[in-house]
Amino acid sequence: MRPVRFVSLGDSLTEGMGDPVGDGWRGWAALLADGLEPSVEFTNLAVSGAQTRDVMERQTPAALALKPDVVSVVIGVNDTLRRTFDIHAVAARLDEVYAAFRAQGAVLLTACLPDPGSMLGLPAALERPLARRQLAVNTVVHALSERYGAVHLHAAEGAWLRDRAMWSADRLHPGERGHRQLALRFHALLAKQGIATGAAPSAEPEFPPPTRSASLWWLATAGTAWVARRCTDLLPQLLTLAAAEVRHRVGGTSARLDLSAAHAVASALAALSVAEQADAA
Repeated sequence: MRPVRFVSLGDSLTEGMGDPVGDGWRGWAALLADGLEPSVEFTNLAVSGAQTRDVMERQTPAALALKPDVVSVVIGVNDTLRRTFDIHAVAARLDEVYAAFRAQGAVLLTACLPDPGSMLGLPAALERPLARRQLAVNTVVHALSERYGAVHLHAAEGAWLRDRAMWSADRLHPGERGHRQLALRFHALLAKQGIATGAAPSAEPEFPPPTRSASLWWLATAGTAWVARRCTDLLPQLLTLAAAEVRHRVGGTSARLDLSAAHAVASALAALSVAEQADAA
């Protein structure tokens, strides 16, 4: 019997940022791979900074060629950090990716994620627009995960988000303990379905956490550069969104922004349903 093939797609979260091992990153997907079966072939195609377009155009073709038995697609946060954010485009790309893997018979793993603004502790006027975008992505992921029968992890809420021991110095990526928590939760979901038959990953870190000085040094060098690369084209628009947030709050019309975002999500999902019906006809 050949080994189980597990392929992971996504961005820096799945690449393993925050869980350093040797000269690279390990992360939740690698930890999960060890607990799927006694024999596993694991390939991590995730790349830091990736958006849904990168997953659809680059990572998915490479993954399909590997004919995975299990595939994880955890993506979307970087889309919310771009001025080009479009929930219709995000929904269409995820729909295409999920459909491709399910058509090949792979078990699909998905997750909803916390919004970066709240994790960074940004002021409300800056945090709310990012939260609204991440909520839109999560709503789409929820809906499409149900449509395609994915094994879906609710990772956007819970006590683990408030536990600093779970997070790395940048407050955007889990530390080793956090990555282990994600791997454990995915393993539990897969074990219920008889898919994960190996031992569950340990919840306890294998390595000591970075010292405070090491964390501050990382933030001052690589961490700052990481954030800057992803926010360069967002910042002017984010300031505009923040100004609109303040105006609506002062005018008592903040609910309009939430309703507008909810309408955009509903419209994006409805467009996919119409396209699916047209294909079926």
